[in-house]
Amino acid sequence: MKVAIYCRVSTSEQDAANQRLVLEKWAQDRGWEVVEVYQEQESAWKAGHQRELARLKEDAGRRRFEAVLVWALDRLSREGAAAILNLVNTLKVHGVRVYSYQESWTEAPGDIGDILYAIAGWVAKMESFI
Repeated sequence: MKVAIYCRVSTSEQDAANQRLVLEKWAQDRGWEVVEVYQEQESAWKAGHQRELARLKEDAGRRRFEAVLVWALDRLSREGAAAILNLVNTLKVHGVRVYSYQESWTEAPGDIGDILYAIAGWVAKMESFI
């Protein structure tokens, strides 16, 4: 399976290399081919500022990969349940699934995922206030 990796850190004091290394190994262990790595240093609160995420969505529309691997769903957004669900559903329309290393339930089949994505989005938003 062809996959993409998305890594994000919020500040210049942080480094996305730890996310990337774990996700690359995760893909390798499963026999997945990493076709692109999207990596950025940008707050997940600034909607529209995540250029790499925008590029990822464009490439998903071109069907360059079948799944996106992330360290955790809060790397995608901290804007809440609606933002996470919107992104996951946008990718799903293009045949792309989102797999989170920290939230193994993202690999489970079925409709329960929508509820769990919404909860994860809510938690990510609440954590950003702490």
